[in-house]
Amino acid sequence: MNNPIRMTYWRLLLMNFGFFGIQHGFSIQFAKMSVIYEKLGASTEQIPGLWLAAPVTGLLIQPLIGYFSDRTWFPPFGRRRPYFFLGSIFAAIAMFCMPNVNTVWMAAGLLWILDASINVSMQPFRAFVADHLSSEQLAQGYSLQTLMIGLGGLIGYWISSVDWLKMLPFLSKIGPSSLHIQFYLCAVIYFVSVLVTVLTTGEKPPEPEETKSTEAPVIKKDWLADTWATIKQTPDAMKELAVIQLFTWLGLFCMWIYYSVAIAHIVFGASDPHSLQYDKGVEAASNAMMIYQAVSTVFAIVLPFFSRKLGNVPLYGVGLLAAALGLLTIPVFHTPATMWIPMIGVGIGWAVILSMPYAILVDHLPANRYGLYMGIFNLFVVFPEILSSVGLGWLMKTFLHNDHMMAITLGGACMLVAAVLTVRLRRFSKPPEGKLQQA
Repeated sequence: MNNPIRMTYWRLLLMNFGFFGIQHGFSIQFAKMSVIYEKLGASTEQIPGLWLAAPVTGLLIQPLIGYFSDRTWFPPFGRRRPYFFLGSIFAAIAMFCMPNVNTVWMAAGLLWILDASINVSMQPFRAFVADHLSSEQLAQGYSLQTLMIGLGGLIGYWISSVDWLKMLPFLSKIGPSSLHIQFYLCAVIYFVSVLVTVLTTGEKPPEPEETKSTEAPVIKKDWLADTWATIKQTPDAMKELAVIQLFTWLGLFCMWIYYSVAIAHIVFGASDPHSLQYDKGVEAASNAMMIYQAVSTVFAIVLPFFSRKLGNVPLYGVGLLAAALGLLTIPVFHTPATMWIPMIGVGIGWAVILSMPYAILVDHLPANRYGLYMGIFNLFVVFPEILSSVGLGWLMKTFLHNDHMMAITLGGACMLVAAVLTVRLRRFSKPPEGKLQQA
């Protein structure tokens, strides 16, 4: 690939704008899928298994898309953008269909399609940033990606919390319920945002020595052997980061799977998923989750400053500790008036989780394998979700007595382990910018 050049703030923003839309796909899922499952008759211990679509599709798709996006060159779209675009089309279709299902298994099947599509459009974005930026600008690039994710999540959760038919009754001509309007809005924003990045950010053509590997990516037969060989050459820094990722995302999935229903059942005392009180609890949960997205959005703006002053690895550890404290205190601050307090820590952690691992990792990867390595690395987001989907329901029934808040506390404990493990990363850390200048 060509040598990266320094990009303006505006170009960095447009390059990452697609993530603003992609996050709407995640937000509507995390806010509403467990709710949809309960309304369709799923039990508490069944819900984690019904979330299995996301990790399994990620497990299958992320390394594959990473491998082929490294080898794609499709004029005029380029290397990564064809995947962004196609994924956004199928994700939008799935989101339009989701609120119209009438059985648990229809909802689960659509979630497989939705998550597969999100993975296709999302996976190459990490490599897309690394393709364009120098090492000195990576932290800024990923912080802006985090900013877009934070804004997208904030607005996505807000959309998920609004009773649209009450606020704008004429929308009943578009959908019969607010749930329909919520999914439709998120679908449109997803597609349009990705389209903005596709149309405004070009890609660098391959160097002559790369041309051979980009001639026919879709029929290349040795991708599995090449992927396995790449895994065996995994840098030590990536191995350390992978273990931290495992515990980090276990913590996050414990929150995402159970937070909305925990607030509805425990804080608002709703026993019937079809009751008004249950809907109020779900709305309150969406409002609380908006707080962590708002905090992450603000913190993303100052991330480059803290990265320069502290270094990426210490900042990563502090962020994970903040997230752990946030999750561990959710059962303490769980009245309607105090639900927002733990979300401050979760928001700081979320901003760091979305940026620092990738900023640390890229310095240890070969440039012509960014896509494949990012796909492999993202498997350590997938594995904890599989563990959550397969094992959390059994834990809930056997040890946690179907206590939703206990599941969230378990997530906080996992996040705390991740924070402690960042100490092992220090040997791979670049010194902060100030110390470099002193040296």
